[in-house]
Amino acid sequence: MNKPLPRHGLARVLSKQGLCSRSEAAKWIAAGRVSVDGCIVRDAEFPIVQGRHHIVVDGKAPDAAPRMYLMLNKPRGLVTTVSDERGRDTVYRCFDGATVDGAPLPWLAPVGRLDKASEGLLLFCNDPQWAANITDPELGPDKTYHVQIDAIPDAAQLAALQVGVSEDGELLRAKSAVLLRSGEKNAWLEIVLDEGRNRQIRRLLATFDLNVLRLIRVAIGSLALGDLGKGQWRQLSQDDLDDLR
Repeated sequence: MNKPLPRHGLARVLSKQGLCSRSEAAKWIAAGRVSVDGCIVRDAEFPIVQGRHHIVVDGKAPDAAPRMYLMLNKPRGLVTTVSDERGRDTVYRCFDGATVDGAPLPWLAPVGRLDKASEGLLLFCNDPQWAANITDPELGPDKTYHVQIDAIPDAAQLAALQVGVSEDGELLRAKSAVLLRSGEKNAWLEIVLDEGRNRQIRRLLATFDLNVLRLIRVAIGSLALGDLGKGQWRQLSQDDLDDLR
């Protein structure tokens, strides 16, 4: 007996082709810009079987966008979203007027997040499956952070960060936590996470009465931020992609 072909919602299909986000695709569909087999469809969840249905956007059959992967040194103070309902500047400000080989950047989505007060290495791509692999809590690469705190931790506190604590049913812990350097009143730690939870480092340190002064993501797997300037970006090379895999 033949297995039925997989079906996916129309908005998801457009998103997986790297054309836009799923929410943006839903807007295109609701506006009547998308047809399937010659008929306008306004249901974002309309079931599509790959290879069986003919999709047209604005009168043209869409080609899958060439895959693009890049890294940004996110400045502090920007929110990781396409648009912000409160009018705050977003990470996309860093791509204003950006081109590659003379052409505007395609639609790109952040791979994971950094909160407004955090800075450092943030990935973008138009390849949803690749992004899912990077952010997978079990199989994705480790993330390394340099964190300035308002105290000088002792060895017992550093060990406790690796044991972790439970907060609201979540286990918050660091894969590793080491002291990089210290002054009279504050210190820099290197913290490695092997899974991502919302504001995990800030929440974990807060349970030990340690407040974060700066938080910088300096590496994802073997991909290091290096000397990339604040607010600057570059495409990932094939070697970068191979290392992340």
